[in-house]
Amino acid sequence: MGVSAALLALYGAVVALAVFWPTPIDRDYRGSIIRVLEVLHRYGIPDWFGYAALEFTANIAMFVPLGFLIFYVLPRSRWWLALVICPALSILIEITQGVALAQRFASIGDVVANSLGGLVGALLALALRSVINRRDRRMLARYGVLVARV
Repeated sequence: MGVSAALLALYGAVVALAVFWPTPIDRDYRGSIIRVLEVLHRYGIPDWFGYAALEFTANIAMFVPLGFLIFYVLPRSRWWLALVICPALSILIEITQGVALAQRFASIGDVVANSLGGLVGALLALALRSVINRRDRRMLARYGVLVARV
C-alpha cells in the first residue's frame, strides 16, 4: 500500500501538471502530431484514427495508471471505489478547466475517456490481484499450509 500511495502521489502530480497547465499541452505540437498521423496512415493505421481518436486514446491511457494505483491504495473491501473516484476526478478536472483556465475547455468526451481508462486500470489491478492470490494459495497448499479464503 505504501509503494502504491507513493507512486499514486507522483503520478497524480504529473497528471495534475498536464491537466491544469494553462494552455493545451499539445498546442505547439499539433502540426507535428498531424504529420506523424499521416505517416502512420501510409503504413496501415486506419484513416479514421485521426487527431480526435488519438486524443481520446491518450486520455484513456492517462487514467489507466490512476485506476490501477487507486485500486491498490484502497482497502481490499473497498476496491470498487476506484470505479467511482476516477470519473469523479475527471469531472472535477473538466469543471476546473472550463471555469478557471481561459485557454482550456471542458469536454464530456474527456470524462468518458478518462473514466474508461480508470476502469481499465482498476480491472487490470483486480486481475493482477486475483492471479497473485491464486498463485500464493497454490504455493502455500504445496507446502501444506492451510489458507482461509478472505
